Amino acid sequence: MRYIRYVFLGSLGLLLVSVAFANRDAVTLALLPDAFANVIGLNYTIEMPLFVVILGAIIAGLLIGFVWEWLREYKHRAEAARKAQEVQDLSRQLKREKRRADTAEQKDEVLALLDEAS
Repeated sequence: MRYIRYVFLGSLGLLLVSVAFANRDAVTLALLPDAFANVIGLNYTIEMPLFVVILGAIIAGLLIGFVWEWLREYKHRAEAARKAQEVQDLSRQLKREKRRADTAEQKDEVLALLDEAS
């Protein structure tokens, strides 16, 4: 199984490198469309290779997905924390009851010995 993972990761790496070599031409990225940027006065553009844009979009999508999933699973983590706290409380309560039962047994034995003596 480990070798299959290495083959997959190696193939993915070769694919990404070949995409990077094939898309080395520079492209211009603009923050806003030209008409809207001229009205607002915010005309920000940057020039970079296309593979940087592609890989950056993939990384940004992964990060957004991870954050989205982390926020979506909050209720499950909170419920698990509540259940863990409940288990811990019940465990403490069980230990307390066992101690009480042990001390009650010891007292009963003393009373039984006193009854036998009389």
